[in-house]
Amino acid sequence: MEVSNKKAENHMTIDWQKLAASYERDLLTDLKTLIAIPSVRDVEHKTADAPLGPAPAQALNAMLEIAQRDGFDTFNVENVAGRISFGQGDTKLGLLGHVDVVPAGDGWDSDPFVAKIQAGRIYGRGSADDKGPTLAAYYALRLLKDQGITPKQTVQFIIGTDEESNWYGMDRYQATQAMPDYGFSPDAEFPIINGEKGISSLTLTFAAQPTSGHTSMTAFDAGLRVNMVPQAATASLTGNLPDDWQAQSDAYAEANNVKISYADTADGVQFTAIGFGAHALEPNAGINAATHLATLLAPWVDDPAGHLYLQTITDHLHNDSRGHHLDIAFSDAIMGDLTASADLFTFRPNGEQTIAINVRYPQGIDLATIQAKMQQALGDAVTVSITEAGHTPHYVSGDDPLVKTLLQVYQDHTGHDGREQSIGGGTYGRIMKRGVAFGAMMPGRENVMHQANEYMPIEDIMHAVAIYADAIYRLTQTEAI
Repeated sequence: MEVSNKKAENHMTIDWQKLAASYERDLLTDLKTLIAIPSVRDVEHKTADAPLGPAPAQALNAMLEIAQRDGFDTFNVENVAGRISFGQGDTKLGLLGHVDVVPAGDGWDSDPFVAKIQAGRIYGRGSADDKGPTLAAYYALRLLKDQGITPKQTVQFIIGTDEESNWYGMDRYQATQAMPDYGFSPDAEFPIINGEKGISSLTLTFAAQPTSGHTSMTAFDAGLRVNMVPQAATASLTGNLPDDWQAQSDAYAEANNVKISYADTADGVQFTAIGFGAHALEPNAGINAATHLATLLAPWVDDPAGHLYLQTITDHLHNDSRGHHLDIAFSDAIMGDLTASADLFTFRPNGEQTIAINVRYPQGIDLATIQAKMQQALGDAVTVSITEAGHTPHYVSGDDPLVKTLLQVYQDHTGHDGREQSIGGGTYGRIMKRGVAFGAMMPGRENVMHQANEYMPIEDIMHAVAIYADAIYRLTQTEAI
């Protein structure tokens, strides 16, 4: 159905919410298809046609096939990124989403790759980050197209397949294609994210130490990704344990809201701690199983290698998401606090002894300073190296017409005042100098990204379709903004 020219002249005469609601069944069908693809980066099984593994490539092609079905022009970049185009004009508005996901991890009540609809929510890995929001933005384009509204700018919806890791797909896109002039990523929260902290990973590597002692640690492992607070951790001890070690373990678990179990091994005891996984952008949203397990075990282990490893965790990483004990605490009036999340742990007495830390830092401090301060705080027995320089802080002024327009759209659709926000998360919005993140999580909603039982309220997805359609409409009614 087409709208008249008169109707298309004024966004306030279009019932965006009613139009969006008519797409609910189609959108959920497509979302179920995308959730069913376990699109975790899998370079161990990469091929020439799937550099990031078969599932990310499959998810990308599924998204492009949806767009082709609906009559959009599409373009595939090496099966690692893609583009959906709509409209006409020299100015290019970019929408940047992703169809890759983090590993499912443990703790799910249902299959993470089989979408489940329950109590008005759709559950599944990627439902909130970022397959659900990506489809909301896509259906906004479909709504405009179906209504016969042609933007006066070219809208380029760019789809990535490695946003949760090192952005290889988007790097390949930028190396081969011209980027849009400005735009937004539907990969965060409303009302807007116009500031994003720098994101980097640093690794602590421990110097070789003697392994003699009455009580030794033979293994310590935790973590799935460097951007996820570890939900589970295991450690194996051999030698003499305190007579009341079981009572101490049980008491620690009860006092600290973690689960601790133990099992006999051939030469000792293996301990397992279960905390609560979360996105590393806010470590306080999770319970770090690794730092809790280390804090429990540190007083018992006296072999120099194991003790140094555990005591370092206890003294410098446990319950300190702002980096105070690493001497890197810093805060900015616009972007807020620096955060430090210890996310990957490996210890073997005669092998690897490392800890990977995800640091998200505001404007006003740089990565070299962070590294130097950490090194000084930890001393000579630990080497601090930058393993992923990542991204520097990114900010788009609240006076920019893009920010003003998006905040006005949000306010018109929700009745709530729009406001600038900065986050520790990294989105594709930062790729463009005039790029921001815009939705799709509503204020006050539980943030379940990267967690077990990830979900998104269906009403929020459909609300986002309306908001995105109106936002794209307003931004593209002139040849430039």
